[in-house]
Amino acid sequence: MRDVKLVEASKKYEKQAMSYRQEFIDYGEKEINGSSGFIEYENYDDWLEKITAQKHIECSLTDTPATTYFMVCKEDNKIIGSIQLRHHLTEELLKDGGNVGYGIRPSERGKGYGVKQLSLVLDEAKALGLDKIMISCSKDNRTSAHVAIRNGGVLAGEGFDEDEGKVTEIYWIDIL
Repeated sequence: MRDVKLVEASKKYEKQAMSYRQEFIDYGEKEINGSSGFIEYENYDDWLEKITAQKHIECSLTDTPATTYFMVCKEDNKIIGSIQLRHHLTEELLKDGGNVGYGIRPSERGKGYGVKQLSLVLDEAKALGLDKIMISCSKDNRTSAHVAIRNGGVLAGEGFDEDEGKVTEIYWIDIL
């Protein structure tokens, strides 16, 4: 595994981000987890405007601020993954969604980057004052469950993703 760091998505990473997005498209994937819909945006600036606005949303019963990060290689800034940290949980996110969504570019999967990326975002969650985070994943997504468990995730129950029509597993991670 290459040496990586977590960075907030910004204009600086436009070229790398568009390459990252294209790889998902080339692999026939329809979404990029942890990216707030990036695959739907052909214009990087439009997507950047969206995630910048999300970071400054006021907490409410239905809305939460969120920060979107890229995990990049320190040597060349290649984007390996994306991860979004929601600053608090709405009632809907408590049922299905959680504080964190994450994805790894298809060509870099199976190398341990998901575990590392989640580990790095736990520091950001701690800095926000969170003492625990929730992660949900499709019950059939054993890789995502493994990422949560390797970072101290404890299975707390099941939920249901109405959009996908799938049972989800809910994990909690205490941040020490």
